[in-house]
Amino acid sequence: MTVVFSVAFPLFALIATGFVAGRARLLGRDGSGALNVFVTWFALPALLFSAIANVRLSEVLNLPFIAAFGLVIVIVFALGMLLARLASRARLAHMSLHGLSAAYGNVGYVGIPLCLYALGPQGAVPAAAVTCLGAFLLTFAMVLVETDLQGGRGVWRTAWRVLSAVARSPVLIAIVLGGVVSALGVKPPVPLQRFLDLIGAAAAPCALFAIGLFLSDTAIRANLREVGLVTIAKVLLQPLLALAIVPWFLPLDSVWAQAALLMAALPTASNAFVLAKQYDIFVEETSATILLSTTFSVFTVSAMLVWLRVGF
Repeated sequence: MTVVFSVAFPLFALIATGFVAGRARLLGRDGSGALNVFVTWFALPALLFSAIANVRLSEVLNLPFIAAFGLVIVIVFALGMLLARLASRARLAHMSLHGLSAAYGNVGYVGIPLCLYALGPQGAVPAAAVTCLGAFLLTFAMVLVETDLQGGRGVWRTAWRVLSAVARSPVLIAIVLGGVVSALGVKPPVPLQRFLDLIGAAAAPCALFAIGLFLSDTAIRANLREVGLVTIAKVLLQPLLALAIVPWFLPLDSVWAQAALLMAALPTASNAFVLAKQYDIFVEETSATILLSTTFSVFTVSAMLVWLRVGF
């Protein structure tokens, strides 16, 4: 139980602090947006660039990890789509957002801090790899939604437009640039590295506080049966599936395997809500899923930490 109090408690306490601050309106109307900009444009990119630039590229391109975690999220995404079809005879756009909410974990705002606190600085590299996998999943879901809404016309043009939009993410750009620096075999100059360390250190606490602010404006006004199914798929099915699949690809005592299992226990990402809001599909359900999955991930993340016996 020590690991729960040393790792899980500080993380979820920060989320709760952000939630309370949001409810009390301590940061004003624009506080949440400003903090999100800082996290996504400055702190997380600095952290991930530094993490990747300072290791060998071969350590980043861990194909067994990519295959294992990629297989887990693809299966959960497909099952999420199937559940939507069986539960409500939903069309493709709705099914896609249902699948995304079930499979797309909150890596940037919860997963990266979790890996850093549980696994140490080396946990940032597998977190970056999962960020890239999540970007591919998000792109695929957006293409499916656009294809359905446009009646199947211009699929390739739609795919290119969506991929171009996702590729402009500052977090993904930082990961790619870090990979380039790593491939060149050079290290960031000391002054730059110290700058990256300073701003990157703010990523974890600010991200956790920001997700609390987001949840403070979230309420459950949706079909609880449907929300419950998606939440179960995210915080229960995905970790169990990871426990079954990951050991076939990676030794369980490796940082990569431990990161994969921790990432599988994450709640639904807030980006799923952004996408649902953009298309005005599955909006209330996605919002409620994020709230419920974040609440229940307190238990799934804690259980995974205890099972892995990681933390410091």
